[in-house]
Parts: sequence; structure tokens; C-alpha cells
Amino acid sequence: MAAHSTGVRRLVVVLIAVLCVGGGFRPRAAQAMRIVSLVPALTEMLFALGAGPQVVGVSNFDDYPPAVTSLPRVGALLDPNMERILSLRPDLVIVYGSQTDAQQQLERARIRTYSYRHAGLAGILSTLRELGAAVGRAHDGERLAGELQAHLDRIKARVAGRPRLRTLLVFERDPGSLRGIFVSGGVGFLHDMLGIAGGSDVFADVARESVQPSIETVLARAPDVILELRVRDDLPPARLGKERSAWMTLSSIPAVKNNRVHILAGQYLVVPGPRVGQATEAIARALHPEAFK
Repeated sequence: MAAHSTGVRRLVVVLIAVLCVGGGFRPRAAQAMRIVSLVPALTEMLFALGAGPQVVGVSNFDDYPPAVTSLPRVGALLDPNMERILSLRPDLVIVYGSQTDAQQQLERARIRTYSYRHAGLAGILSTLRELGAAVGRAHDGERLAGELQAHLDRIKARVAGRPRLRTLLVFERDPGSLRGIFVSGGVGFLHDMLGIAGGSDVFADVARESVQPSIETVLARAPDVILELRVRDDLPPARLGKERSAWMTLSSIPAVKNNRVHILAGQYLVVPGPRVGQATEAIARALHPEAFK
């Protein structure tokens, strides 16, 4: 139960980041040498850029890459520990765009901030470039963004010409039941990933990142595929089988009739960071396995 609660808390943090839209950052000429990150997805980006040695503090929810486990913890979205942050003497602090109070305190302390507001896959690519420039690794930012775009393009080419399966993309529900279902809406990086992977979002007409549909609405949308993304990657096969069987009660849905209910496990699947290429490919392989033979 404790492990599940921790996973849910981490997912909440991830999804709050997903629900931020728009934004940007103007990097200054000075290279950041001591960085504190309150955003796990951007912590991953920093390490992917090669700026890991410059990171001196991370959020309470950071657990990837493994090197972050030895770094000081400084709170998170709702509870940043400003005293702890300042004690680390950062010259750059990465914050969520909604953390206006924290930004103001840091500005008064003459510490610059990178305000993170993400809107989709395009935002991940631009953030890689901006963050690279902010930490003195502009070349690496351009390189990583280019590699990620190339990966996404390869996936898109693999599934080109194949049927765009009407998909219900689920990222949260209560364990062992069909209560508390949250699915991807028509905007956001999960929606973008599904489109590149060869799926058609059954809630594409809802201009939100997150939708909480009723069972009646799920039945009415009649998806061809139900694809569920699970944060925890340590669930035993028997548990995964039980979770999958919960959908069998909706026997009239084409996805259930045709045995097209898939559960993918791993936190990387719902993190808007440098591993979105891997996550998109995992979705594509579930939707169109024949394209990867």
C-alpha cells in the first residue's frame, strides 16, 4: 500500500507538470554551475545533457537517473524548502511555472530561475535546447533534441499507412477496479505520443490533457484498443493480469471483444523528459506489433 501511495504521489507531480501550458525561458550568458531542480523531468534532461555534475539539489520525487538518489532533497511543487535551497548556494533553480512565490523569493535573492511550462512533445524538444543553453551545453541540447526528433520520425515512418486504431489511453485508475479512471485528452505530450505511434485518441475532441470519463462515456466511445500506462514497473505478472481482467466487464467494447487491452509498465512512460522516444516506441509496438518485426 505504501509503495502504491508513493507511486501515485509521483504520478500526481508528473501530471501537474503536464497540466502547465505555454511558457519559456531566456537564458543569460553566464553558465550555471550550481543547479537545483524542482522538476523531475528536467532533472533527467540535465543529466542527459551531461550537466549532472552541476546539479546540487533535487526535488523529493526525483529518482532517475540513479545518481540523483545521493543528492540533497529540497521539497517539491507544493512544498519547496526555500531555506534548504538557498543553503545550497545555487546560481540556477528550475521551478514549475505555477511556483510564482518561489520565483519571487529567488529573484529577491538574485538567483535566476528556469520556469517550466510544458505543452506537448514540441515543448520537450524546445526545453532541451533552452536548458542546454542555460547550463552551458547548447551543443548537447541541440544534439539531444535532434536525436529525439529523429527517433520520433522513425517511429512515425514505421507505422505509416497502417490503420489508426481508436485508442483509450489510460494513465491512472484505482487498483483492481474501473473507478477513478483518468485518460489522455486531445492535447499534451501523451496525446502527441499516441498520434506518432499510430493511434487515434478517442478523446481527441476534448481540449484537455486529462479527462476523467464515466464508464458510460467509455462504453459510448467504444475504443478499438485500451492502452494503460502504469507508473510502477515492479508489478508481478499475476497482478498485471488481474489489472487487465478488470476491463473484461466491459464486454461490448471492441477492445475487449478483440483482446486489445494492453498494460505497459514503467515511470518513463508518463515523464515528459528525454525518454519520450522510448515511451512512444513502446506505445507503437503495442498498437502495431507487426510494424516492428
